[in-house]
Amino acid sequence: MTYLKIMKISKPLFITQILLLIILLSCMNDKLNRKESGKVRPLKDTIGFAQYSWQMDSLMARMDRKGWKKSAGLPWKLVICPHDDYTYVGTLYPELLQNVKAPNLILIGVAHKAAQLGIEDSLVFDSYSSWKGPWKNIPVSPAREEIYNQLAKKFAIINDSLQKVEHSVEALIPFLQYFNRNITIIPIIVPAMSPDRMEACGKALADAIRAVAKNHNWKWGTDFAIVSTTDAVHYGNEDWGGIDRAYFGCDEKGNIKAREHESVIIDSCLKGELRPERIRLFSTYTLNPENFREYKWTWCGRYSVPVALYASYYLNDSNHLSGDLIGYSTSITSEHIPVDDIGMGRTAIATNCHWVGYAALGYK
Repeated sequence: MTYLKIMKISKPLFITQILLLIILLSCMNDKLNRKESGKVRPLKDTIGFAQYSWQMDSLMARMDRKGWKKSAGLPWKLVICPHDDYTYVGTLYPELLQNVKAPNLILIGVAHKAAQLGIEDSLVFDSYSSWKGPWKNIPVSPAREEIYNQLAKKFAIINDSLQKVEHSVEALIPFLQYFNRNITIIPIIVPAMSPDRMEACGKALADAIRAVAKNHNWKWGTDFAIVSTTDAVHYGNEDWGGIDRAYFGCDEKGNIKAREHESVIIDSCLKGELRPERIRLFSTYTLNPENFREYKWTWCGRYSVPVALYASYYLNDSNHLSGDLIGYSTSITSEHIPVDDIGMGRTAIATNCHWVGYAALGYK
């Protein structure tokens, strides 16, 4: 009798305890999920770039691939890719990135907001475990820590605040994932630094990559590749925050002269054999000789490109790397891909007095 009374009294209490335990476990699970999702680097630009797989499928279906340049030989070891709105850059993205065959990608991007955060002179890594991609989240390679540990203190820092407001690297990810669903990435962005510092950082990065590649038995081009990004000239005197960048004027003749100057830079510094003196020449075209923090010619990748080129040159142990120009276009001369009906758009205007150049090059 006593036992039954105890059972009658304890049963509701037991049920209550079970319910509380379920609620507690559910809350803990939600907390863990929130913590895990916090390690995923979200998108910065949800207008100019694709967020979803169906957007990428639609974009690719709208591109005419008949005129795409066929690149013979080995897969790219290094590429330089634009990062502007997909509607403007158009086919240059996939035409270049289709030949990045390696699954492990070292992404070297621009640090547009670095000056606002007072960051310069160091390669900037992140601590995210993955980055958002159209098909699935893209894991950051465990090799990131191995590379960073060899560069820390002297050549590199970790700063998620800068990484999460930067759009350059994330522009490439949907196209890279389109061609290979199983990529892993090591994102690095490059703030302002002098030409000497760029070479020192590039050489140190090459040494770190070489050690990691040896440790993992990675072959350059097949197992890993370096993917750098820059937009070319930012030109004109309209809607550039009050800054006049119309170096030759923004009428038809001025714009033609600007594009001709772009060709000189590309031909003199980037196409053909990769050599340190040509990388230095690129800096003389793009940086104010009196103050490396200021533009001479407005390529936003004036720091990221030299670091990627120096790293590639030293990583190649003085063997020849050669750059192939896949294409050059601008936001006012390219055929714009229609994107409004698939939830995308433009982050800036494209007029004779406000346009951006795009150079796409692959190295092997």
